[in-house]
This record gives sequence, structure tokens and C-alpha cells, in this order.
Amino acid sequence: MAAEKFRINVPEAALSDLRDRLRRTRRVPFIANAGWADGTDDDYLQALLHDWAETYDWRAREAALNRLPNFIADIDGFPLHFIHARGEGPAAVPLLLLHGWPSSIVQMLDIIPLLNAGSPSFDVVAVSLPGNYPSAIPATPGMSFARIAGLLTRLMVEVLGYQRFAARGSDQGALVQQQIGLQFADRLIFLHRSGISPYLSPMPDDLSPAETAYQARIPAWVRTEQLYAQLQAGRPETLLPALSDSPAGLAAWIIEKFQRWGDCPEGLDACFGRERLLDNLTLHWFGHGAAIRLYREWARDPGLSGRINVPSAFLMPLRDGAMIPAPRAWVERFYNVRRWTIMPRGGHFPEWERPAEVAADIQAFAAALAANQG
Repeated sequence: MAAEKFRINVPEAALSDLRDRLRRTRRVPFIANAGWADGTDDDYLQALLHDWAETYDWRAREAALNRLPNFIADIDGFPLHFIHARGEGPAAVPLLLLHGWPSSIVQMLDIIPLLNAGSPSFDVVAVSLPGNYPSAIPATPGMSFARIAGLLTRLMVEVLGYQRFAARGSDQGALVQQQIGLQFADRLIFLHRSGISPYLSPMPDDLSPAETAYQARIPAWVRTEQLYAQLQAGRPETLLPALSDSPAGLAAWIIEKFQRWGDCPEGLDACFGRERLLDNLTLHWFGHGAAIRLYREWARDPGLSGRINVPSAFLMPLRDGAMIPAPRAWVERFYNVRRWTIMPRGGHFPEWERPAEVAADIQAFAAALAANQG
């Protein structure tokens, strides 16, 4: 297996079709006093759609993405896209970066150069998960997080030649990390992640007071923040025609998650950047919204379970609107926690929202492990 250099090149006809669909969006009839509490704010959405159709320059953004070292590797017949940005110096640590949903490779763009140039430096491999353009869309069921873990381990070891590597992720990326840790622990130098699943069956009978208080909050969280996940895990094919056919529908479905899950007191654009949000939406559009199918794959096959003994660091954003911050005692049931850092600012997309803080925490953890081993 080998990696081939890759350039993103969306056909002009596909761009024209996108703009035409945006210009023909049928606006929802007005309702007084509606806002983000009811779902996606219509005024924000209409402004975003206007910019996407009229002022957003995909060709310029495409050129910027293509200045990065993009590659495609065919692993077991599945084409995976990744950025492979080498660190400064001969002792750079290989680091696999994994995004989640509804993010994309865009989440990693600002942190990559920080990791390349830091101390220690990292050879960064930032992957577009299956179903996320420019990676392929799986044509058959079975693309579980456990299978993705195997594909990515083969990418790092057999394609890129790293016998051992570190991994950083959150959301779906962290679930892939978990499967790598359970299947291929000998290949890992360390794990670095944000967030943790609150689920465990059967529930232990020795919960600490902090864990008991944490679990008491979960039912309300499920009712308010997990409705989308229940649909995507249970009936994704009901939703996908809307996401694949209507850019307005795709934008409304995705943007609400950034507003609810990000730490954005000054608004979405101040937090994430209007163009970057549109970059992310455009990648999902050309992926037909099919990244949501990974939720169904997780429901079919959650993969292995158990405790991971690989040295692990947790960077926990207090303002992650998608997750309730878990106590360390809960996390230590699943991981060998060697570093525990609370982020008072930053939400569900920490590499995007607080890239310097995340990079510094990864570097500090790697340096501490190296010093202890030395």
C-alpha cells in the first residue's frame, strides 16, 4: 500500500449546482420571537446561506487547502484522505489527529502548524473519517469505529512507516482512538482526548459521590442533547435525502450544533470564523452529508470495551455544550490517566476554538512522558 499525493478539485458544474440550490432556497414562513432556543436561528441561517451563494469563494479556499500536504491511501479497497504535515527536526513524534461530527478536517487546520513547530514537534497525520469528503463514502454497511481503527493503524504503520504513534481526538475521533487503544495498544505512544462517554452497562455499584452526581445529570442531557444522535443512529436514511439534496437543510442541521456545543459568547462567527464554517459545510455538502451514517455503524457495532492501559491525557472543556464534564474518577475506570487538564474556556471543537491551548497540552504531555522514560 502507498499514499498518493492528492489535490481537491471540485468540478465547476458541482459548484454551480450548489450556488443554484442556495439561491432557490424556500424560506420557512416567519414566526415571531423564534431563535436559537427553538433550533437554528433563521436570521443567522439566511445570512449564512446568502454568503455561501454570493460571496464565499470556494476556489480560493480549495487552493488554500491544496497548499497543505494532502494524500489519499487505498486501504483494503477504501480511499482515505489525510494531511501529512511533518514536524521540524529529526525526532518529531508521529501524531494521528481525528475529528468528529459535525466537524471535518477543517477542525485541525490551525493546530497543525503549531504541532509541527512546537517542542516536542510532531509529524501530524490528520484524517478525514470515512464518509467525510475527501475520503470516500462507504458503499456497504460495516464501517464501524472498530474497523476504522484497523484502517488507521494500517495507515500509520504499513503506509507511513510509523511503528508506534500517538493519537489525539474528540467526539467520533475519540471513539476511534478508544478502539485503537483496545485493539492495537502496542502501537500507541500515548492517547490525548477530550470528553468521555457517560454510558457503562452494568453501572458500577461503587460510584463515588462525584460520579453519582454526574450520572444524575445524564437523563436530562439525553433528553435535550441526544435527540439528533438517536435519529442518526437509528434512521439515518430518513434524514440523508434532505441533507444531500438541500444545502439549506444541511446548514441548518449542522450549524445548530456549533451554536449549542461551542463556547461562543460573542457569536458563531467570532468563535469559528464565517469562512471556516462555510468550508466545513462545503466539505459536508460534497460528502452528501453521509458522515451521519457512522452513528448507525456505531449502533450496529460499538466495538470492544474495557480499560485502556496506554498512557492517556484528558483535556476537558468546561463549556462543551455537547457533553457534561465528567469527574476524573469516572474517566479512570476506562483509561490510564496520566494528565488531567480542565479548560475553563473552549467547547466541543477544542482544536478549532483553542488551538494554542490544545497544542501546548499535547506537547507538555509528550515531553513529560519522554522525560520519565529517559
